[in-house]
Amino acid sequence: MKPEFINIAAYKFVSLDDLAARKSELLPLCKSLDLKGTILLSREGINLFLAGTREGVDRFLHHIHSRPEFVDLPVKESISDHQPFSRMLVRIKKEIISMGVEAIQPLRNTSPKISAKTLKQWLDDGKDLTLLDVRNDYEIEVGTFSNAVPVGIDHFRKFPEATKRLPEALKSTPIVMFCTGGIRCEKAGPLMEQEGFQEIYQLDGGILKYFEECGGDHYDGDCFVFDKRVAVDPALNETELEQCYACQSVLTLEDQQSDQYDPPHSCPNCYRTDEQKHQDLLEERTNLLARLTTPLPGSVAYDNIRPMNVPLRYDQRPVIEFLTGMHANLSEDYWRNECEHERITYKDTPLSAFESVRAGWRVEHHIPQTTEPKVSNRVKFLYEDDVLIAVDKPAPLPMHPCGRFNRNTLDFFVNLVFDDAQIRIIHRLDANTTGVVVMAKKKSAARFVSPQFLNGEVTKTYLARVHHWPAEDQFECNEAISHEPASAGSRTISETGQRALTEFQVLSRFDDGTALIECRPRTGRTNQIRLHLSHLGFPICGDPTYHSAGESLKQSLDVGDPPMCLHAWKLELTHPVSKKRIEIVSDPPGWSV
Repeated sequence: MKPEFINIAAYKFVSLDDLAARKSELLPLCKSLDLKGTILLSREGINLFLAGTREGVDRFLHHIHSRPEFVDLPVKESISDHQPFSRMLVRIKKEIISMGVEAIQPLRNTSPKISAKTLKQWLDDGKDLTLLDVRNDYEIEVGTFSNAVPVGIDHFRKFPEATKRLPEALKSTPIVMFCTGGIRCEKAGPLMEQEGFQEIYQLDGGILKYFEECGGDHYDGDCFVFDKRVAVDPALNETELEQCYACQSVLTLEDQQSDQYDPPHSCPNCYRTDEQKHQDLLEERTNLLARLTTPLPGSVAYDNIRPMNVPLRYDQRPVIEFLTGMHANLSEDYWRNECEHERITYKDTPLSAFESVRAGWRVEHHIPQTTEPKVSNRVKFLYEDDVLIAVDKPAPLPMHPCGRFNRNTLDFFVNLVFDDAQIRIIHRLDANTTGVVVMAKKKSAARFVSPQFLNGEVTKTYLARVHHWPAEDQFECNEAISHEPASAGSRTISETGQRALTEFQVLSRFDDGTALIECRPRTGRTNQIRLHLSHLGFPICGDPTYHSAGESLKQSLDVGDPPMCLHAWKLELTHPVSKKRIEIVSDPPGWSV
C-alpha cells in the first residue's frame, strides 16, 4: 500500500518582522518533520505549500498556530499518493505574491469576500455577474468556471496592465474574481477598485476551497496546482496531467503518448525538428547582432589603432617612404604630421618620419577620437554548423577594416556575436553589394574552403538590375581585368590584365528600360560583374563607380542612398567536413521584382 501524503496550502497577510530569525526557525523544523515544499516570508505576511505525513503536517500546524500572528491561519488540505515537492525551501521575499504595485497593501484594504457556497448559490440562481479568472493563461487551459472571463496574462505581474484592456462596461457590473487559493485576488481586487471597477468580490479560498465545499458544479475541467501533481480534480484528487519541463505546457494523456514527448526535453507544444532548431538559432544570432550593433560600434568616439605590416620592398627605407607608398591616397604632409604627433609607433615607441623600418615590423597608426561613417547593420544569419557560418550581408557595409572603417565592418559585427571563436571571412563582397558571405569558425575549415574560391570551384550566382535591355537572353563577357586599381579603387578592362569570364542570362525586362540579369562569374576578379556589365553597355543601377561617362567616381554609397542593384544570390561549395556540396541561398532583394 502506497503511503499517503497530506498537502497543505495557506497564506495570511499580516505584518511580520525578524524574517531571518523566522526562516532560521522554520527551515530546521520542517526538515525535522520530513516536510517538503516552500514557505515564503515577507513583511506583508506568509504563503506556504507543504506536503508530508499526517503526523508531520499536524505537528507543523500545531507549531505555527501557537503563534499569535498565525493562530487563525486558514489551511486547505488535499491528499496524494506521492510527495509532490522535491525539496524544502524557506525564502524571504519582498512580496508573498508578486504584482509589483507597492500601493496595493492587502493588510490595509481588500475587496469583500464571498464564500464558495455563496458563489454556488449565486450561480445556481443565475445571478447577473461576471466571473473573472485572474490566473495565468496556461492554468486556465486546464480548467475554469463556466463562462468565466480570462484576464489574459502569462504572469501575475502583468495583471495591472491587463485590467486596462478589460471592457469599460465591466466597471459597472458585479465581478467575482477567483484564483487557485485566493491569494492573488487579495491584491487584484483593490487594484481593480482603484481602476474604477465599482462592485468587486473575491472568492474566499479560491478554486480549491470551492472544490472542497461544492465539488465541481459550474466548473469545467481541473485546477492547476504548482507542484508535481500539476492538477487536481473537483474531488481534490491528482489527475493524470503532466507538465512539460521545457515549455511548462500542461499535457494530456494524448500529449504524453506523442512521439514528440521526450521529457525533460520537449513535448508536442515545443517540439522542434532539426531544421526548426536551426532556424531558431539563426534568428537568435540575427537578433543578437542587431542588439550588439545598436548603436553602431563605430559611431561612438574611440582611440583607433590601425596595424600596418612592413613588406620586404620597404626594408630599411624611411618611415615616410613606407607610409606614403602603402597609402598613396594620403599626402606626405599628412603622414609627417602624424609622425610629429607621435601617432606612428613600433612596439609602443614613436617613430620619426626619417627613421628606417625593417621588413616584418608591425607598425601602428594611432588615430584618437575616431568616429566612422554610418553603415547598415541589418545582417541576417542564413546558415550555421560546427565549422561554417553564412550571412546575408546588407549594404552599405564593408567586409574588413579599411580606410575610414574599422568597427563598422561585417568582420567586427560578426565577431561580437561569437565570443568563443575567431570568425574568419573566407571571401569578399564589395561594401555596396548585398548577399551571401561564407565564414569559417575554425582555421581548418578556412584552409579547406578558401582554395575553392581561388580555383573557381565555388558556384556563385548573382542578381543584377541593369540599365538598358540586352538584345540576347544569354550572353557572356571574357575581357581581362587590370591587376592594379585606378581612380577610386576601380579596375579597368586591360589586354594585359587577369583573365576573366562572366556568363549572363536575362530573367526579366522591365517597362522602365531596366532588366534583371542572372550573373555567373566563372573567375573571381575584383569588381568583375560590375566592370563586365558596364563594358557591355549595361551598367548596374545605382553603381557609384562603373556608370555612365562624365559622372564623378565614388567608392562607397552612404546609408540612405539608392541601392547598388547587385546581390550575391546563391553560393555552392564543398563542405569541409561532410565533403558534400551545399548551397546557401538568400532572399532576392526588393529591387529584383
